[in-house]
Amino acid sequence: MFRLENPLWLSALLLVPMLLATYLVTQRLKKRKLAQVGDPALVHSLTRSFSPRNYLLKFLAAMAALVFLVLAIANPQKKGAALDQNRQGLDVMLIMDVSKSMLAQDIRPNRLERSRQLMSLLIDQLSNNRLGMIWFAGRAYLQMPLTSDLSAAKLFLQTAGPDAVPTQGTVIGEALRLAGTAFNSQEQKYKAVVLISDGEDHDPEALGIVKKLVESGVMINTVGVGSMQGATIPDPATGEAKKDGSGNTVISKLNEEQLRTLAQEGNGTYVYLQDAASAAATITTQLNSIEKKQLEDGTRVQYNSYFYWFLIIAFGLLLAELFLSERKASLV
Repeated sequence: MFRLENPLWLSALLLVPMLLATYLVTQRLKKRKLAQVGDPALVHSLTRSFSPRNYLLKFLAAMAALVFLVLAIANPQKKGAALDQNRQGLDVMLIMDVSKSMLAQDIRPNRLERSRQLMSLLIDQLSNNRLGMIWFAGRAYLQMPLTSDLSAAKLFLQTAGPDAVPTQGTVIGEALRLAGTAFNSQEQKYKAVVLISDGEDHDPEALGIVKKLVESGVMINTVGVGSMQGATIPDPATGEAKKDGSGNTVISKLNEEQLRTLAQEGNGTYVYLQDAASAAATITTQLNSIEKKQLEDGTRVQYNSYFYWFLIIAFGLLLAELFLSERKASLV
């Protein structure tokens, strides 16, 4: 079965119907202009060397070249042989807060985008481990079970945002509980959590769940996003600041105390997210201090790319369009 390495590029195919519509409109305008000349004999004399068929073929060749070029960029791939899994690593659940408070702009461009940057760096730096992803707001959802397929992790990261979790809030406890169910319950080590949040709403259940996870061998690390001074929460639809039931502007502040406590009780580390690269390095160093296990799963495979075939076809079509004349081969 084939897959696309860069599926988002398929949206460029929307240009095809647009260009086709432009071609049809242009042809209609040409016919109107010729009709305005009035004398059919004169029109025939002026256009007798022009080949409408060749003109159409040139256009179709250009459109087909565009399609194959887009497919080449999307890069169709087919699963090949599984890679050797002789490597040491951990099972790491990456948990990210995607509530609307993460849209606050007390760090630029906003808390959510800075968290995405950190998550992307962690995916790259933890490539020898199995990773899973959980998004949470008022509810927690498992976005990706533990896997070694880092390309899938980057795709899931693109979906992170308030729209991914319809219920608003900050249920850290539920997210941690869900992470616990994703790990192998038979193992008492080799497991870690990285929780990224502003911790805005105090969750009284979170601390108790952390203690249970520690008993099962899970290390809890937390990352605080935002500022103690706080910032307003912009409405994505209107851009206006969120207000409470009394009409007062809501100020979202980083609850650093809760996140620091969870990390301390979870035998992990707390990191304040100011610079994504620095935070990722600190978290990676902490995780590297944990005893590793032999990872053996069949999810890490070699994919063979076939983009070059599409490039060859696109290049051939462009050459055909270039050398195909709009004039008739011979005149009678």
